[in-house]
Amino acid sequence: MSDPKTESMLIVDDEEVNRAILANIFSEEYEIFEAEDGVEGLAAAQARQDSLSAILLDVQMPRMDGIEVLRRLRDTGLLSRVPAFLITADMGGATLREAYELGVMDVIYKPVVPFLVRRRVNSVVELFRARRLLGAEVERQREELLRQTEQLAQMSTGMVEALSTAIEFRSDESGEHVRRLHDITCHLLRRTELGAGIPESQIRLIGIGAITHDVGKISIPDAVLNKPGRLTPEEYELMKTHTVKGAQLLDRIPQMRGHSAYAYARDIALHHHERWDGRGYPDGLKGGEIPIWTQVVSLADVYDALVSPRCYKKAYSFETALEMIFGGQCGVFNPRLLECFRQAEPALRRLYQHAKGEDEHAGE
Repeated sequence: MSDPKTESMLIVDDEEVNRAILANIFSEEYEIFEAEDGVEGLAAAQARQDSLSAILLDVQMPRMDGIEVLRRLRDTGLLSRVPAFLITADMGGATLREAYELGVMDVIYKPVVPFLVRRRVNSVVELFRARRLLGAEVERQREELLRQTEQLAQMSTGMVEALSTAIEFRSDESGEHVRRLHDITCHLLRRTELGAGIPESQIRLIGIGAITHDVGKISIPDAVLNKPGRLTPEEYELMKTHTVKGAQLLDRIPQMRGHSAYAYARDIALHHHERWDGRGYPDGLKGGEIPIWTQVVSLADVYDALVSPRCYKKAYSFETALEMIFGGQCGVFNPRLLECFRQAEPALRRLYQHAKGEDEHAGE
């Protein structure tokens, strides 16, 4: 018993004898479907478009002629996927020209010569089949490249997170600081007007940049980084260099320079201690000179530092932290940023309550 045919062909002709001749030529290679006129043929072509390998189409037919069928098939885009052949006795140049302009692959004149028709039709069908296979392979390779790119992006992000977390541990912090900073930054950009006009893809990159904000602290000696008391003026000046050192470190990591988040990460590392009034460091940027994402990270950093324990202080309550921020004890911020932060802060508290609940559960 032979294998069932996987290729199909549609023959559209109002003459039964013509359909029989063509069907006999191709019946060994294709599953044959027939239609008696253009209207029936158009419906059959659209219904079977995913399985058709070729359409053989007469020109002169009642209700709808072959040229009109071609017009309709072109408009649906089917002719780009399934080759159509015009079977005609009309030798007129106008018909021939329009047929080719509409996208017909070949014009076969009646009376047909079986071996010639088979050769011409099968050659084109094979070409379309090869093109489909090539397209499928190109798509498979594209998906594989996208998958590999995503894996590399995840690996790069993981390396950035690991480096940043290691630095947080070195400064006697839990390592959760960078994760909370990421979440607060993304929340403010996604859920408030601060992120208006910033696409989600860009917010994700800014979030990665927020993770590396303090990467330059790796250059600060432990005695200064973990000093429990107030820093001397000399120590404070040394501590301030972590912004420039952070930008320089990111510049020197080739994988980071190739990362889509690099521009955000570098700007945040360098400028997250700038102030709205221009009295920050290292460049004394003022007002709108500081990108909005860096302003957001700066405020998120202050907020998290206040409500979290540090080697030099206990955690403040959320209420006290808000009083300090809005009272100007922690620097000067963009008034619009502060108003958006005020609205979002109740939701931000849940980040800490969730983490606290996990810690208590882990200790059970």
